[in-house]
Amino acid sequence: MRKANQEITDPKILEDILQKATIIRLAMIDNGMPYLLPFNFGYNENCIYIHSAPAGKKLEVLRRNPQVCFEVEDETATVKGDIACRWSAIYRSIIGYGKVEFVIGFDKKQQALDIIMQQHGAPANMEFDPKEVEFVVVLKLKIDSMTGKQSSNWNRLRGGEKG
Repeated sequence: MRKANQEITDPKILEDILQKATIIRLAMIDNGMPYLLPFNFGYNENCIYIHSAPAGKKLEVLRRNPQVCFEVEDETATVKGDIACRWSAIYRSIIGYGKVEFVIGFDKKQQALDIIMQQHGAPANMEFDPKEVEFVVVLKLKIDSMTGKQSSNWNRLRGGEKG
């Protein structure tokens, strides 16, 4: 990372960002071209879970090449200044790489869907309609590597936490 002072190296902070964020952007390669989509997701134990309809371009792309890049951010805001060049932003973000697998089996799919629901504020162990669980496709992204970054003004504006 070019700006080492903005790198987040603390695994606990990276974990916190992944647990708080609600949208992930997943970049795939479709016949040599980038293909980027946003998803709501759930995070647990170094894995990201996404649900999908059982057909569509993203599934076709992932079946051909399950290697992906992802991005999440948490707590972004614009900081207004008195002139244009003094405006800035505060942010924390993660860029990572991994491989997507298709989750197979009713119980595993239901567990993954529960992780997604909890990420968005639902209580654990909600009831799922078995027909919906059978119908939906669940993807599991195993994170191979990731790096975090925060704005240079993060510590000053957010109470002095270290990255």
